[in-house]
Amino acid sequence: MADDNSQTRFKAVCLTLFPELFPGPLGCSVTGNALKQGLWSLDTLNYRDFALDKHRTVDDTPAGGGPGMVMRADVAAQTIDAGLKIAPNARRIYLSPRGRMFDQEFAKELALEPELLLLCGRFEGLDERAIEARQLEEVSIGDFVMTGGEMAAYCLLDAVVRLLPGVVGAASSLDNESFEANLLEHPHYTRPREFEGLEIPSVLLEGNHKKIDEWRQAEAEAITKLRRPDLWQKIEGNE
Repeated sequence: MADDNSQTRFKAVCLTLFPELFPGPLGCSVTGNALKQGLWSLDTLNYRDFALDKHRTVDDTPAGGGPGMVMRADVAAQTIDAGLKIAPNARRIYLSPRGRMFDQEFAKELALEPELLLLCGRFEGLDERAIEARQLEEVSIGDFVMTGGEMAAYCLLDAVVRLLPGVVGAASSLDNESFEANLLEHPHYTRPREFEGLEIPSVLLEGNHKKIDEWRQAEAEAITKLRRPDLWQKIEGNE
């Protein structure tokens, strides 16, 4: 899928039953432009291409009984091994609702990696032996369950790729975003000056940058206290 570019800063390989879903939204906007420019690369592998029977079976019934199906360890392992031939230095991530919670600090951490191998699960999940044998790191994007890991891969890669050098035009625009220093972002305004009886706060129009910075800081703190008391507790704990 990606061009063979030895200068690519960051490489992602997604293992999936639906490779046609990629690059999907990652092929648009700044992530798509960066993909075209070779700032990062994206490859996919289909689990079914590594199935062991003519029916290309990738799942089977759960050991011990129960509903649904489970992805086979042997098929998953062969797909992972093929992915590691593309990205031998990849950090191996299995997108799973029981994994470590993905957040902005984790995105920054992953943006320093040269390669990521992302396993998009389906069915009831992946045979635990594949997770253990291939030393997979389980990562969750939230406390909810989806039909597969592809959408989670979109979220993770979008958050990571935009942090890579050269992807976002003005790197300084990343400095005051939500979750920097555990704060949610302050409100934003632009033209027109008045909209349906609502006006831009006057402090933003007076040209006093010190007061503007103070207003933005105060607004960010107020919003964080109201909407994310868990983040505010982290701030108070660091004071």
